[in-house]
Amino acid sequence: MLITLALMIVMITMLYGFGSRSHQERQKKACQKNLQSVYVALEIFANEHDGLFPVKADAQTAEEPLSLLVPRYTVDTASFLCPGSKNSPLPAGEPLANRRISYAYFMGRRLTDAHEVLMSDKQVNAHPKTSGETIFSTTGKGPGNNHHKYGGNLLFCDGRTEISPAVAPVSLVWTQGVVLLNPKP
Repeated sequence: MLITLALMIVMITMLYGFGSRSHQERQKKACQKNLQSVYVALEIFANEHDGLFPVKADAQTAEEPLSLLVPRYTVDTASFLCPGSKNSPLPAGEPLANRRISYAYFMGRRLTDAHEVLMSDKQVNAHPKTSGETIFSTTGKGPGNNHHKYGGNLLFCDGRTEISPAVAPVSLVWTQGVVLLNPKP
């Protein structure tokens, strides 16, 4: 009877534990809501800055330009953390520059770039990717493992979000003046 109980516990953990597909699917849905909340602040910012999303000269990480949003455009810093990541909670209303968020950011985009990706879950690297190349972890190990090995989310400049597999369904290349910034490691 103890062996049966132990096997049941192992099976339940495999089906519903942190690394399970079903758990990560729920986390990706919650992550989409977070990205849409961040988009509201991004859109307000862009409307006040001639359609340009936040830019910070010489930024090295996503936290730097996105820090321009807090606290003027949003005080909800929890939206900058993916529920699938293991990042520590952020204090509400404090700038992000000295903190660690979960999302990558394409700095240099404009509201008119409607079909381009603006933010995503942390990516495996900050290089352009053609269709079929790895965007997010395929093994569950970092970097790019907000949702273990089950892909991630993409937020577009028009505010829509899409769940993506770990490999790029479309090309993620960008024009001059746009740079992909991953969050701090």
